Amino acid sequence: MDKKNTIIGVVLLIAAFAIFMFGPHSAPPTQPANSQVATAPATTPAPNGSTAAPPAPAGEFAPINHDAASATVTTLDNDYIQARLTNFGGAIRDVAFKQYPAIQGKPQPYVFNHLHEDPILAFANYPGLDRNTRYDLVSATPTEVVYRTVLDGKIEVTRRYRLTNPKDPDGGDPYRLRSETTFRNLTTTAIPLPQAALSIGTATLVNSLDRGFYLNVALYDGKGFDYVDRGALQGGGIASLFGASRPPIPVLDKPGPIVWAAVKNQFFASIFAPDKPAVGAVIRRIELPAFADSNEPNIGLTGAERFDLPSLAPKGETTLGGYLYVGPKEYKRLAKFSKNEDGVMQYTRGIYRYFLSGYVAPLENTLMNLAHRWSGNWGVAVVLMTLMLKTISLPFTLAASRSARRMAKLQPELKVIREKYKDNPQKQQSATMELFKAHKVNPVGGCIPILITMPLFFGFYAMLAGAAELRFQGFLWAADLSAPDTVGHIFGFPINIMPLLMGVTTLVQMQLTPTPSVDNAQATMMKIMPVVFIAFCYNYSCALAIYMTINGLFTIGQQLVINRMRDTGDPADAAAAGKGPGGKPMKNVTPGKKVLKR
Repeated sequence: MDKKNTIIGVVLLIAAFAIFMFGPHSAPPTQPANSQVATAPATTPAPNGSTAAPPAPAGEFAPINHDAASATVTTLDNDYIQARLTNFGGAIRDVAFKQYPAIQGKPQPYVFNHLHEDPILAFANYPGLDRNTRYDLVSATPTEVVYRTVLDGKIEVTRRYRLTNPKDPDGGDPYRLRSETTFRNLTTTAIPLPQAALSIGTATLVNSLDRGFYLNVALYDGKGFDYVDRGALQGGGIASLFGASRPPIPVLDKPGPIVWAAVKNQFFASIFAPDKPAVGAVIRRIELPAFADSNEPNIGLTGAERFDLPSLAPKGETTLGGYLYVGPKEYKRLAKFSKNEDGVMQYTRGIYRYFLSGYVAPLENTLMNLAHRWSGNWGVAVVLMTLMLKTISLPFTLAASRSARRMAKLQPELKVIREKYKDNPQKQQSATMELFKAHKVNPVGGCIPILITMPLFFGFYAMLAGAAELRFQGFLWAADLSAPDTVGHIFGFPINIMPLLMGVTTLVQMQLTPTPSVDNAQATMMKIMPVVFIAFCYNYSCALAIYMTINGLFTIGQQLVINRMRDTGDPADAAAAGKGPGGKPMKNVTPGKKVLKR
């Protein structure tokens, strides 16, 4: 049984290391900052005057495109966003988040799609309708903007954008817009329409410290989620170690159906959910200017959804519509949408699903938001949420602690049994189980605290991965709960206080907890666990270290109380004293005689 406990513990530690090294992370880009950028090739007209879908651009990176100098910008405003629309492409150039600053302590808002290949919802590589096409501004109100153009003198294209309201599906949201593009045949002849692709924007690194671990394109087909990282296109790979490096992929085409697609970074996302599923998605890398305080390449991702458009009957029309969310990755906001848009949070990606993070992470996010609503401080909210979780799991950890305490007490008798029946494994196992039964000991009880704690830990890790609420929120000496609490450097090495405190609490907790085994492997594992957790959390969000530290302090206090309490529930001890488990006198029992079997 002790070896099984050891194996379980080792597996859990390996899992923790795996999520840190190989979870939702992508390898840092390796291309130099001065890589060449190729432009899209020319396209050819299709029959009936329509434009065929062009071949995919051949360049390794998508180009950065800017508005023409003569572009006219029209805005849609509310208390949360300023969506700036351009008449070139009749689409959304970028979106500023009024509640989220770009730099801590500065008033300028974070702008999504500031540098991009295409404006959001622009037609990608569709001559006559794309970013190079000047649309006429038909109307503009505080809540709606309408553009119009005519393609080849035959098809009227009207593009309408409006801020959502409570009458919309899902009740509307201040970060959500409704988009409708209507194609109307101006002729008396049927006109086939080519396949079209709508850009969903460009996601970039948050700052120079962002390694792109959460920068990806997310896809949902109605059944499951797919996440495409930069590493899927950058080439290299493990094979490069053996001289078989994979070349970079200029364009990655993912087949549909696509219920929604998103481009996102650690805290923000652009999600387009069309009325009818797209037939595929196109993903490219885009090279951006390096950050001023870093020489590392700055590689982002851009994406587009592909749609099959029906033929237009004479004087007929068709509409391509959908809802666009451009805003922070706030679970409570995304969870209310009807098409599982909260999948951009990645709570069930990879190893997370095996630790039930799809259930645990949303619960922890809800608890954290409730605690913040009460306390008004996100650091205090993390502390309160941790205490709530510890209180919920208290009955289980108390039972496991009592079991571990009795197991430690039984080690001398277990040693005697092993020696006595060393040549008879079946008799040894039978005698061991009888001893456990007599003392009401669960042989795997010592694993229960770990099995309870690990889903909470991994759920919290997954929840923090994209919790925009914690960005730039201070607590104690930490300036930003979503980043390490670095207070200084020694020879260039950052000094992060909270992970060190967490390691101390873990070490004290290990010393106070009864060791139910003398197995060397398990003892070694218990010694290295504090070091593993420090390495795991050291350069991660200090909110995770706060959670682990408070969790450890609570457990220390709990264990001190348990260690001072008398174990009155051991039937064998009660029998030895001449009393039953309930404290009633037992007949035919000699006081002081130890009973191993009833």
